[in-house]
Amino acid sequence: MKETLRRAGLAMVQLGKGAGLALVSYLFMALLLFTAFVTLLVVGAAVLPETVQLLRRTAGFKRRLVGAWTGRPVSEAYAPLTGDVRERVTAALKDPGTWRDLRWLFVHFVYGLVLLYVAMPLFVIGVLVDGVWCGLFRQRAVLLPLVVGLAGLDARWSRVLLTPSPDALRSAELAERVEELTVTRAGAVAAHGAELRRIERDLHDGTQARLVSLSMRVGLARRAYDKDPEAARKLLDDAQDQAEEALTELRHVVRGIHPPILTDRGLAGAVRALAAGSGLDVTVDAEGVEDPAGESVRAPAAVEAAAYFVVAEALTNAAKHSGAGAAGVELSRAAGVLRIAVRDEGRGGADDAGGSGLLGMRRRVAALDGTLELTSPVGGPTVIEVELPCAW
Repeated sequence: MKETLRRAGLAMVQLGKGAGLALVSYLFMALLLFTAFVTLLVVGAAVLPETVQLLRRTAGFKRRLVGAWTGRPVSEAYAPLTGDVRERVTAALKDPGTWRDLRWLFVHFVYGLVLLYVAMPLFVIGVLVDGVWCGLFRQRAVLLPLVVGLAGLDARWSRVLLTPSPDALRSAELAERVEELTVTRAGAVAAHGAELRRIERDLHDGTQARLVSLSMRVGLARRAYDKDPEAARKLLDDAQDQAEEALTELRHVVRGIHPPILTDRGLAGAVRALAAGSGLDVTVDAEGVEDPAGESVRAPAAVEAAAYFVVAEALTNAAKHSGAGAAGVELSRAAGVLRIAVRDEGRGGADDAGGSGLLGMRRRVAALDGTLELTSPVGGPTVIEVELPCAW
């Protein structure tokens, strides 16, 4: 009896929320009529998309109620409302989800209140009758299960009215994917632009300056060669030093584009080299990307480079900001995916807004259609998990 009463009480709460939403729907219908009137007068056309957004949130609230009651989420599919006012109004009017939500709004105004009005006397009488009936005759409750059934009926009707068609779902998924790719492309372009600016800055401030100095010293040595061979020899020695420094700068720039160690030793060996030079006590588990002989199983060059730079940036951040003395790197592979996990036991609290390092990592990963998950509660640990699509 206690469980039946509990379920009936929850059903009354569910129906009460639905009835309250139905009353909100009544006010919302007045707002819709006002919006339509204003839109027809062309004075407030911009109001329509905002009203549709409010309608979507109202329907979304009902979807969450139904999902919580039944244990199965209710799908939704909407066209994005973007662009100028005219484009937003057109998208709102052409979106099937707008008319689906309107249909639910008007119908729910009726059955949301009716079901509550029916359930209220059933609940009150059921508490009295079923309580006595079950207590005296040890029989099953009769009226209280009807209240639970009414809540289920409300959920079924709402699910039918709010669930989009398969075509609408596919269209929404496609639109969401296009939007995601647009954002990803913008991030990739920004990351590429930043990388080009870094290379240009390194070449201009480092290598180019050293080459100019080298050219001047060679010119001075040539002029001084006949008159002062010792001074010319000294200038040539300085020029040789400048040439070696310029070569070092060029190697640094090349490593920033594609580290040669990846070509020579593969991803596992390159990550172990990063770990050895990081300043932390780093353990590397790379068995997942090595064959039984210990050789790296090669991924595409772009994937290896992204994985290498993710590990490098993560270890650099851990050494600079985490306060940890140790870290761990794990490389593994599955069908079509390369997984990277970097963990440190530092102070935690890492955030994308805290600097450009994590943002750069996200952009580099997103450019390959990968994912990056950051877990860093205050007090640690900080875990960065990356998945990169990869054809092994």
